[in-house]
Amino acid sequence: MSTLLVTGGAGFIGSNLAIALVEQGHRVRVLDNFSTGSVKNLQPVLKDIELKKGDLRNLSDVRQAVSGVEVVFHQGAFPSVPRSVADPLATNEVNVTGTLNVFLASRDAGVRRVVYASSSSVYGNSDVLPKHENMQPRPMSPYAATKLAGEVYGRIFYELYGLETVGLRYFNVFGPRQDPESEYAAVIPRFIDALLKRKPPVIYGDGEQSRDFTFIDDVVEANLLSRQAAGAAGEVFNIANGNKITLNKLLRFLIDITSSNVDVIYSEPRPGDVKNSMASIEKASKLLDYIPKTEIKEGLRLTVNWFKQKNAYD
Repeated sequence: MSTLLVTGGAGFIGSNLAIALVEQGHRVRVLDNFSTGSVKNLQPVLKDIELKKGDLRNLSDVRQAVSGVEVVFHQGAFPSVPRSVADPLATNEVNVTGTLNVFLASRDAGVRRVVYASSSSVYGNSDVLPKHENMQPRPMSPYAATKLAGEVYGRIFYELYGLETVGLRYFNVFGPRQDPESEYAAVIPRFIDALLKRKPPVIYGDGEQSRDFTFIDDVVEANLLSRQAAGAAGEVFNIANGNKITLNKLLRFLIDITSSNVDVIYSEPRPGDVKNSMASIEKASKLLDYIPKTEIKEGLRLTVNWFKQKNAYD
């Protein structure tokens, strides 16, 4: 049986993916430095995985992790626009140097394919919706720039060295195991945490900015499909729900689900945030057989229920 590696496997997306791979019967190795990820995210499968502590910025750590691996799922990153604005150098070291290390080590170790996480942020603030893969990228933040750099390296390593690389441009992923406590937490876990604590949620801007929110199970499925998909090597794909919703409407859904009655705080827009985002998923549907299965309301209900089970809310 071949070994599959998940970098950043103790994080939000990586842990959900690692658990799914174990449930499918695969031999799974996880590499994480636990700077943002947590062992508790892997609790259901700790006895079934090989867990390695290491840093993507350290090439020797990455070389050890990819040894004997057939496919790498590269999820490790500093995944935050605000964090990248505050510290672009650290973001570059992890997201660019770290990704280059993964490609280099994978090439040298004879890894068959690297499926890597990119981001919808590479598109920037284009007024054209839906966003499709042949649009000109216009990154608006250091984070977005690092993700675009990773895509360029992915294409080069496929065309120059024959390493199969598949890039997945995630659109606003949400679901269980997403951390609401981080200073750079994403909007849905922040909203849910505030509502369950009966505290006022904060919206940056007027709340009319829109996003294409994607439930974690659909993102995991996209990774599983990308492992074997013919014709996917050297390509990038939008991974999304294919619909947009404003933050005001999103919050109204969550207020209804949580039966909350709180005020909303509107604050200044954050630097680097885009106004509107929605994906075309036609390419992923055609080449990966990717079809999102979880609508936004159902995904929000599942996420709220997970938060209630895992956290102590009165």
